[in-house]
Amino acid sequence: MEIPSVNTSSIRRRALVAAVVGSLVLVACGDDDDGADTTAGASEPATTMSEPGTTMSEPGTTMSEPGTTMSELGTTVDGTTPPSGSIELAGGDVFVTGSSTVEPISIRVGELALELTGGDLAAVVEGPGTGDGFETFCGGGADISDASRPIDEEEMALCADNGVEYVEIEVAIDGLTVATSPANEAITCLDIPALYALVGPESEGFANWSDAADLATEVGSAYAGDFPDASLDISGPGEESGTYDTFVEFVVADLAEERGADEATRADYSSSPNDNLIVEGIEGSDSSLGWVGFAYYQAEAERMKAIEIDAGDGCVAPTPETIADVSYPFSRSLYIYVSKASAADNPAVASFVDLYLSDQGLATVADAGYVDLPAERIEASRAAWEGR
Repeated sequence: MEIPSVNTSSIRRRALVAAVVGSLVLVACGDDDDGADTTAGASEPATTMSEPGTTMSEPGTTMSEPGTTMSELGTTVDGTTPPSGSIELAGGDVFVTGSSTVEPISIRVGELALELTGGDLAAVVEGPGTGDGFETFCGGGADISDASRPIDEEEMALCADNGVEYVEIEVAIDGLTVATSPANEAITCLDIPALYALVGPESEGFANWSDAADLATEVGSAYAGDFPDASLDISGPGEESGTYDTFVEFVVADLAEERGADEATRADYSSSPNDNLIVEGIEGSDSSLGWVGFAYYQAEAERMKAIEIDAGDGCVAPTPETIADVSYPFSRSLYIYVSKASAADNPAVASFVDLYLSDQGLATVADAGYVDLPAERIEASRAAWEGR
């Protein structure tokens, strides 16, 4: 798979933008991705990145009748002219669901739409997770599905059964980040066999890092001797999460197949559909282990330590540069999936995606903490959208 934080100051800035256009911005925060929340005390959504809820325009703030052409994207927020030229934005409502990893980007595009149209183009954005998002989207219940992995065969079949045709659009690059506490001085780099031994299906019941040392040696890790005699406190996304699926693909699948084990992580860890709760878990133990999207790590980089990954070419840390050039082994693509019917029937949906793929819209990728696509892949995404 190819390649790719939100900090509290950017959250305040986003809230201010929404206030300026007279809109209420409330966004449901999930884990990258879905899954049941099994973390104790995690029933209340965390508000580290945004307040839970939906993004919607306030009645009375529109500038003309919904559904009409509302605004020309002739200037940016700072008054400059965007390189992508003019885009006419239609008023109306758009519903976006899916990946909580992609969610921060879609939030920002929604806020930009609110600002440019005086609140007339309103996107409701939620992040229950990639799997849950596809379930809703392929059932005809959403205009756009954010995804931190490509749609899978079962989801394709569900869309086909319900007559939902879609356009797959790559929008950004992420680096799935494995992290621990800065206090965990024993661990700075791990290879894939080490991660398998710590989090894979054969590690069930390991309570300390050192409990996994023998298995790590057996599966060929060069880092088993680094495992401390300390509590192994794991926090990560649940099984419906695209980030979970990607972790299994990167870390578990090959060794599990080779050893006749289930292609899944161990079940006995604190899982959550809310990335903020995963971050809290990683930060809450001096000997923690967990994984999140790069934006969530970058937002808390002073309180979490990214573990470098050795995939055979030495230890590589996740940075915008290593994620972009794919030297970081856990780089992956981020996507939006757009319903063709919604785009044809609702001018607001087409306008929202036009804005998403404009130079100004794509500038939100870095603002959200992810990595920009190279120029040729941006053009491929635009071509896919134009060819719908």
